[in-house]
Amino acid sequence: MSSSLVKRLPATVKLGVPLAAALLAAAACGSSASSSSNSAASGATSSATSSGNRYGGGTSSSAAASPAAAGTAAVIKTSTGSAGTFLVSGSGRAVYMFAKDAMNQSACSGACASAWPPVTTTGAATVSGGAKASDLGTITRSDGTKQVTYDGHALYYFAGDSSAGQTNGQGVDGFGAKWWLVAPTGSIITTASGGSAQAPASSPTASKAGGSWS
Repeated sequence: MSSSLVKRLPATVKLGVPLAAALLAAAACGSSASSSSNSAASGATSSATSSGNRYGGGTSSSAAASPAAAGTAAVIKTSTGSAGTFLVSGSGRAVYMFAKDAMNQSACSGACASAWPPVTTTGAATVSGGAKASDLGTITRSDGTKQVTYDGHALYYFAGDSSAGQTNGQGVDGFGAKWWLVAPTGSIITTASGGSAQAPASSPTASKAGGSWS
């Protein structure tokens, strides 16, 4: 609008022209700021979605899955004590058989399994020392865990053994039958002498596995 025309306009109109121009400019600035803000928010959301998995809250489909925990395989080996040479775990803890068990079966659960925890494995069990791989096996317990067997004997620890080398469970009569150590031949050792491991005995008394043991 020319300056001469502006001069001829009424005062109220002349005041309205710059005001309208100012309002239009402000609206344009607001629209630009809003567009910029929306763009920034969108970028932040996209970044959080793609990297959030590192912090446990993301949903990115490209995030690598956590690797499965590796299984722990039981090891059965041999040790020597006052009862002769007998089976122990990889850490040297004595393992026992329950005379109430039938071959490849366990009759110990509940309170019994608390006092005599089953020797379990979540991987392929292995042998060491004088133990024989051909005698090693597993059975599936009612809770789905795999219990290690040796020559048909389900194997157990004794809660009363606090360290490697102890055989406090040997000859114990509990939960309806006796508990015995197992020789590397698969025979049960019935020498009733528990305690800490000592020098080997000359000839431990043992009886070979049958359908059930007593």
